[in-house]
Amino acid sequence: MPPGDLGRRLTARRAELGLTRREVAARAEMATSYLGYLEEHPGAGPGIGALIRLAEALETSVTELTGGVVDLPPGRRRAARAPVFTELAPDECRTLLGTHGVGRLALSTAGGPVVVPVNYSVVDEAIVFRTALGTTPSLASGQPVAFEVDRIDDAFSQGWSVLVRGHARTVTDPQERQRFSERAYSAPWAGGTRDVWVRVEPHCVTGRRITG
Repeated sequence: MPPGDLGRRLTARRAELGLTRREVAARAEMATSYLGYLEEHPGAGPGIGALIRLAEALETSVTELTGGVVDLPPGRRRAARAPVFTELAPDECRTLLGTHGVGRLALSTAGGPVVVPVNYSVVDEAIVFRTALGTTPSLASGQPVAFEVDRIDDAFSQGWSVLVRGHARTVTDPQERQRFSERAYSAPWAGGTRDVWVRVEPHCVTGRRITG
């Protein structure tokens, strides 16, 4: 379980039920200060007895509290009580793009529009990725494409997404290819020989965020 996830789940579930820290502590038969410690300290590791009491107090399961369902598809929880939707400024969109290494590439093919995941980097304010000749991502070259990254936080029913629209081209200049090789921070997970560099030059970058 990643550090801090238990505390975040405790806080989120308590807020979802509209309970105060004191009320949950009373239900779980523990000190309010100890519950505060669990919520606020990433390294906290309560025993199974405490976890069972907390799960009962919060009307959930130990599996939910400890992240045993993290592999379930995101977005299945209810919306936050008072969600706030905001448009992201272009500079914030570019910053968020640089925090990720996997995104979704949307392009047209002979069989129709497709969306495929690619490992990417942001170099010189452009989206760049390596692929192999003949693969679906390589077909993006020479056409307009869309590229999307996002982050979903199910614990708090919030998240953000950034959408890039631009034109893709195969990079043939040796110096440009070398620069991408030196500065790229994400490599293809698929492995194998993937020496075709594709660059997506953004024409429009937009983003949105939902907070609770």
